[in-house]
Order: sequence, then structure tokens, then C-alpha cells
Amino acid sequence: MRRFTKSKMMVFPREIIVGHKTISQVAELCNRISQGTNVLVISDKRTRKIAGNKIVKILRKNEYIVSEKQISSASVNQVNSVINFVADNDIEILLGVGGGSVIDVSKFAAHETSKSFVSVPTCASHDGIASPRASLKHRKGNVSKNASSPLAVLADTEIINKAPYRMLAAGCADVISNIPAVLDWKLAYRLKHEEYSSHAAVLAETAAQLIIDHADEIKPDVEKSVWFSVKAMIVSGVAMSVAGSTRPASGAEHMFSHMLDHLGPGIMLKGKGKQHPLHGEQCGIGSIMTMYLHGGDWQMIRDTLQKIGAPTTSEELGVSKKKIIEALVRATEIRPDRYTILGEHGLTKNAAQTLTKKTGVI
Repeated sequence: MRRFTKSKMMVFPREIIVGHKTISQVAELCNRISQGTNVLVISDKRTRKIAGNKIVKILRKNEYIVSEKQISSASVNQVNSVINFVADNDIEILLGVGGGSVIDVSKFAAHETSKSFVSVPTCASHDGIASPRASLKHRKGNVSKNASSPLAVLADTEIINKAPYRMLAAGCADVISNIPAVLDWKLAYRLKHEEYSSHAAVLAETAAQLIIDHADEIKPDVEKSVWFSVKAMIVSGVAMSVAGSTRPASGAEHMFSHMLDHLGPGIMLKGKGKQHPLHGEQCGIGSIMTMYLHGGDWQMIRDTLQKIGAPTTSEELGVSKKKIIEALVRATEIRPDRYTILGEHGLTKNAAQTLTKKTGVI
């Protein structure tokens, strides 16, 4: 009998605090997760005003030594700047206060420096709030990196509810995309003998089902909407920690989204000014199409997205029909090592055109 040598490391948030005005608990939270008192609050120009300044004030009042670092993007250069600051100032705790870019920079810097990391989202546009991955901009485009799962998540629903509702809807769409992502994972397990975790898959599906079950209650300017949505996003992030990869929350629909990013920004959204499509919005539309390819209930995915106010067509997304087709055809270039319903070589142009018409995306 072959000797068993398998091992695996899983890191989860030690504490998750979600609710109204929870930002006031930041000092007590830091005290519970670390004995250190030297804290770095990372934010951007906007989120510093929204929550960063208040957090700094609370921590200093509770005798923490607080430094501040303002970033401008989720780039490798910005990460290196934070890493150098942490090393030069003997920082012990990193608080990422902001949206996806701030949290990605913070979690990767914490990973590289082996420091404690607290995720403090000011919006909820995707499931990176508690995930062990960071998406960073590089010279050659976006790269996904292993990062630290937060030791704690502090999500103030009052603050997140004040962010544009479009961001919350995009975050919900990102979580809903777990359903076809898990189907892709199961397919790779059956055909390519890829390692598969039923526990991680169930967590990812549970997160998506939470959004689906409460879709009628997820509306603009309703703080309870944030309550349901953020909890689902955190569970989705934990699913990735259990899996040790993004597999339970990232399949062909994410490859489609990343290819859209690679192809360049879409057209401007009608009546919304100069706003480009969000990651979760793209994944939502990708999910409609990949669920169709799986022979699953793609209409349920579409209807749920419509209920929460996320785009379901290329026009609503603000991306040309030509670019949607090209992204489908070339999606497998993003992760050629990741087997999905798109196969190893992707769809033909004719197949992509048929798919978009059958699902009403175009």
C-alpha cells in the first residue's frame, strides 16, 4: 500500500463582524487578533474620507500607533510601496480600508510580509473581501496572486450601503457565478482528474443560493441588502480558502470576464456617464452563457441578475457585440491550464454567435 503523504494548509478569518456601525469595534477587534500596536491603515483618496480617517481616530484614541498609506491603484508598484513602508516602520497589523483595489494591495502586502491583515470593505463589488487571492495590475496586464486570507473582516453595512448600488449588484453577480464555476470544476474533476473538494463546492454553491433566495430583497438604499450580500461574498471567499484555489468561484465565466478586460474597456453605459463594466457584471453575463452550455437553468441565472439590477445583455453591460463574441472565442487563452465547459480550444465564432443569441445576451 502506498504511504499517505498528502498535506494541505487552510487559513480562514478568525473573526467576521458584519452589521450596522460595526466600524466602531475596530480597536477591540485589533486587540483580539494581535498583540501588536503598530498599525498601518491603507486606503485610497476616497475611502480615506469615507472610513479611513474615522478608523485612524478610533485606533489612536485606544493608544495604537497608527500610520497611513494612500494608494492609487491595485498595481505591483503600489504593493511594493506598501511592503517597503511596512518593513521600514515595523508595522504589525495592516488594515485595508476600501474597495477591491485597496483590499487586494493590502492582502498581498500582508502575505509578502507575513503580517496580520484586517479587511474593512467600504463597498462590496466582488467576493475578494475574504478570499486568499489578489488581482494586481502588471505591465503585461492583470495577474492573480496568492495572498493572505484576512485574519478578520469588519464590514459596516451602513458604510457599504452608501456606495453606489451598482457595485453591490456586481458583487452579487460575482457570487452567483459560483454556480457554473462549480460545474466547470466538477467537469475538470471527471475528465482531467483535477483535485476537487466537495466541501468547498458546497460552500460556494451555498453562497450563490443565499443571493438567489434573497434576490427580491436586494434593492438600492436598503441596508439589509448589504447584510445578505456581504455574508454571501465572505462565504464565497472562505470556499476558495478551503479549496486552496479560486476553482469554486472562478470558471469559464471568469475567463470570459478577464478576456473582456484584456480586449479593452467597453462602450460607455447609456445614461450613466463614463463608467466601464465591473468585473462582477461581466461574470454575471458570462454565467448566463456558460450555464446554458452546461445544460443548466440559465434562465434562473438571468432572472436573478435582473431582479438585483445587474446587466444581462451586451447593451446593458456597455460592451459591443463584436467584443462579446471575441471574448468568448478567446477566453481559454486566459487560463489554458484550467479546464472548463469551453474545452481546451474554446468556442468557434459561429458557436459563440449562436450562444449569445440563444441566451439573449446579444
